[in-house]
Amino acid sequence: MNYAELIQIANKVKANSYSPYSKFRVGAALLTQEGEIYTGVNVENSSYGLTNCAERTAVFKAVSEGEKNFRTIVITSDADDFIPPCGACRQVLMEICGKDLEVVMTNNDNEIRILKIEELLPLSFNKDYLEK
Repeated sequence: MNYAELIQIANKVKANSYSPYSKFRVGAALLTQEGEIYTGVNVENSSYGLTNCAERTAVFKAVSEGEKNFRTIVITSDADDFIPPCGACRQVLMEICGKDLEVVMTNNDNEIRILKIEELLPLSFNKDYLEK
């Protein structure tokens, strides 16, 4: 599975976004080491704190199906610029997917930017601090 195919999947699922308040649609496609793909969209709520981002939706869907090994996540939106994961998503991606997860960000010119989650969340709080 290449980046272009994952971007196409994330863009397609983005249409399912429930974003009546922000009108900011986000789609995500999470690729496992075994080649399975889990998608997610942002799901807003009028109580804004209960909103869930596309990245976390994809991760939680994958984990609920027993997945544990992840390779890449693609994030698409309607924004002109590259769309990075928010802080909460960075923490979830780091902990559940691991520091080597590729984060593929896109823009409306069909360009991509790829960083490891560790680059997006350096010096992260993790389970090592809790296992003492």
